[in-house]
Amino acid sequence: MNLKRRKIVDRFARIAIITFSILTIVPLVLILLYLLKTGISAINLDLLTRVTRPVGERGGVLNSIVGTILITMISTLIATPLGILTGVLIAEYPENLLSKILNYTVRMISGIPSIIIGVVIYLWLVKPLRSYSALSGSVALAIMIIPNIVSNTTEVLKMIPLELREASLALGASFSKTLFKVLLPIATPGILAGILAGLARISGETAPLLFTAFGNPYLNFNIMKPMNTLSLTIYNYALSPYAQWHRIAWGASILLIFMVFTFNILAKWSAKRWTK
Repeated sequence: MNLKRRKIVDRFARIAIITFSILTIVPLVLILLYLLKTGISAINLDLLTRVTRPVGERGGVLNSIVGTILITMISTLIATPLGILTGVLIAEYPENLLSKILNYTVRMISGIPSIIIGVVIYLWLVKPLRSYSALSGSVALAIMIIPNIVSNTTEVLKMIPLELREASLALGASFSKTLFKVLLPIATPGILAGILAGLARISGETAPLLFTAFGNPYLNFNIMKPMNTLSLTIYNYALSPYAQWHRIAWGASILLIFMVFTFNILAKWSAKRWTK
């Protein structure tokens, strides 16, 4: 009787898991299908090769694509060394007071709403510099990506067998050589997965960029000036009353979804390499 009841409970649990999984996936699939149906017609050469133009003129989102790439690259360059070094400190010296403070701080940052980070960077950089800029936007996004890098670095280093550290130190290598020649090379795929997952998260962020990068209708490579991104273009165009801009916003949405999807696939691939 007990075995029969356990089989019934197991079957019920399986059905419940499958049902709720489908209910979770269905809205996402419907959103993607609607996005493709509405925005696929906007994907053309003009969208990819022209900058934003006034209503009635043939425009695109080239400046937004360039801005998105530049801002995400700069934010990654800022966040990666800080995140890795912080993760190393937390993993290798868990009982150190500074490690405990950093660990708590990083966890707290990961829970702060992105718009609050944007306001803080506005007060720290935009007001003193007297100008919106791609740099200030990159700093805001870097703060958001650091927790991903720290957590991945910490967990990956903890998974490396202690024997590898001991073998390196026994051969006369210093801790710094052990770290940079043994531990970090082994942990690279896992750390890279955290960086890519963080990039997938910040690629579509809009709120912090409203207070920092602000946007720019022109193609701009100066990081000390305002710069447009795909997320800002979608936000501004979606609020406009013009059907032409709505169409461009749908096309930009597809490009942004493709970018986020690519980062997620690469993160999964990198994580899979680490587990092998």
